[in-house]
Amino acid sequence: MNAPTSAQLASCEPVATPARRSAHPLPSPAVLRQRLPLGAALAERIHTDRNAIRAVLDGSDPRLLVVVGPCSLHDPVSAREYADRLAELASRVDDQLLLVMRAYVEKPRTTVGWKGLMYDPRLDGSGDMAEGLNLSRRLMLDILERGLPIASELLQPLAAGYFDDLLGWAAIGARTSESQIHRELVSGLDLPVGFKNGTDGSLGIACDAMRSAAHPHQHFGIDDLGHPALLQACGNPDTHLVLRGGHAGPNYDEKSVATARDVLQRQGIAPRIMIDCSHANSGKNPLRQPAVLEAVIDQRLAGDSSLRGVMLESHLFDGCQPLAGELHYGVSITDGCLGWAETERMLRQTAQRLRR
Repeated sequence: MNAPTSAQLASCEPVATPARRSAHPLPSPAVLRQRLPLGAALAERIHTDRNAIRAVLDGSDPRLLVVVGPCSLHDPVSAREYADRLAELASRVDDQLLLVMRAYVEKPRTTVGWKGLMYDPRLDGSGDMAEGLNLSRRLMLDILERGLPIASELLQPLAAGYFDDLLGWAAIGARTSESQIHRELVSGLDLPVGFKNGTDGSLGIACDAMRSAAHPHQHFGIDDLGHPALLQACGNPDTHLVLRGGHAGPNYDEKSVATARDVLQRQGIAPRIMIDCSHANSGKNPLRQPAVLEAVIDQRLAGDSSLRGVMLESHLFDGCQPLAGELHYGVSITDGCLGWAETERMLRQTAQRLRR
């Protein structure tokens, strides 16, 4: 297309430009919450779950917080089956472990790829986000009704209002812990949030994020009706550090944990640490997660009270599969996961070790 002429510019004559994007209206958070409401009894239980998670992170509850479940939810049927199994297991280990199910409907991508159930629920690139929002909230409610608290990563701040009333715990990922927008978002959330260390393994970004999120903020956002708004956040005191390893390797070992604890204490941040047993800490091999968990429990039994939680990627079956052709039931389509049989054995064994 030719550049506009000087005569067109001088006369303010409209100039046609190629369309680089299009817009498709979505329901506001208020409309989706009205369509799929959170009942009073379930809302009260979520409030109780959040307080229980806070108590574990604060150390007043000696149990171990375990955020466990699929890397991402892509199939509601297998997600519900996983939730049924996890709820049954939770009742057998809840004297030592507080189990929270991963309900991740957004996935960060280094370049491109499937972004999660919220964005592409049909798994075919059609991008029916209106249906994705609806399906994601409905699935989260189904999991909650099985008696489990749920956790998710908050990736797109504008999407948080569709789900944040359902979450017991949330994560801010290694790529977004540095984002001012995400720190402002966390400042206004009434739930515990874990900030991951940077992808390079550094701790400074996560520490800065926790200090920022603890303070009040006035920031740009959208209200429940989807309108642009000035949001006032009062600060979130319930944040903590998640160690997920980095480019140089894992950081769940005793020396790395001691370093992280010292860094937190020097900055006046409560030494509340969760170990992500996946990602760089497992060398991206999901079958190594039990060994990481065992090392964490060794440190807790040796007296390290700063280790308050762990995160595990687990599905019905081991591994992962490409998003192509016929999909195998209960297998992740994003990061590789540990299968249910080994997950159950590992968590039962962990509870037994802690009892002793």
